[in-house]
Amino acid sequence: MSVRTLGILGGGQLGRMSVMAAARLGIRCVVLTPDEDSPASHVAWRTLRAPYEDRAALTELAGMCEAVSYEFENIPISTVDTLNSLKAGIVRPGRKLLEASQNRLVEKAFLNSLNIETARWASADTVEEIESIVNGWKSQSFVLKTARFGYDGKGQIFCDAAGLKDNPVLADFMKAHAGSELIVEDAIDFIDEISVIVARDVHGAMAVYGPMLNEHRNHILYKTTVPAPHNLEICAQAVQKAKALAEAVGLVGVLTLEMFVTRGGRLLANEIAPRTHNSGHWTIDACAVSQFEQHVRTVCGLPVGPVFAHSDAEMINLIGPDVLSSDQYLSQKNACLHLYGKQDVREGRKMGHVTFLKEKKQ
Repeated sequence: MSVRTLGILGGGQLGRMSVMAAARLGIRCVVLTPDEDSPASHVAWRTLRAPYEDRAALTELAGMCEAVSYEFENIPISTVDTLNSLKAGIVRPGRKLLEASQNRLVEKAFLNSLNIETARWASADTVEEIESIVNGWKSQSFVLKTARFGYDGKGQIFCDAAGLKDNPVLADFMKAHAGSELIVEDAIDFIDEISVIVARDVHGAMAVYGPMLNEHRNHILYKTTVPAPHNLEICAQAVQKAKALAEAVGLVGVLTLEMFVTRGGRLLANEIAPRTHNSGHWTIDACAVSQFEQHVRTVCGLPVGPVFAHSDAEMINLIGPDVLSSDQYLSQKNACLHLYGKQDVREGRKMGHVTFLKEKKQ
């Protein structure tokens, strides 16, 4: 299939960087987003501003594009179904991956069905159920999360197992999320979080980035270092798990698997992202083919490109007011500055990133 125009659901910075990668390949992009002045709209060929469920807008998008993808996982499943009904198979990656990544209960069960180990987990609706679960695990602490719509630390709390019925933070969380599906996860004694990004094309060929070492501040990714400083066995296991996930969902596109490395040397999957990922931004400057170009290639029916990194790298996010001092990087050696064009500077908001290129270790 020859794709001249790619549709992208979502107007954030991931969409923006995919649009820019598509332009290098001579592919124009149409962005559908409900947001005004979105980062992707600044560089897209056209922008349709409408809710994701707007059938008229989806019909227009399908009529303009030979392929459609998405830049974040909270696109309604009904949107994908509508687009596929208008033009069969137009949306990539497919429905199965999107569904698995949208609900943590479904996600954990799916990973476990593939023999990809996670932290212990269970669904719970009441404090009494949480207490029973944690006592059964004999755990000292746990994480309670909403099953849907949580990211960057939103929709979750860390709790000690003792005194749950008198814990005001837990009580407030339960009240705030009454009626929502909740998941209890055993707290993990981990030393690092790593991620692996996999691109897979229509012929089943795969390209892999990572593992990358990720460091967080206030639950938001702050720094990514590549290569991750782990032994070959851990790295090989991480890649194998991510590739197994890609095969299981019949991936055509890009996905990311986030994992914990425990103090005991176990590797536990944490989350699936059915898309390009913040931990792969370094690939724009350090690789012959970036994760964003792989995304465009694969969803447009083109073959994956070679994963060749000419440099090691460290990437930091510019979060909130960090962007106000970004000028310092313009003259810094081996620093590659990327700003997303967001005008409203807010605490916790990703405003841009900087990649520092380093000499590749032999």
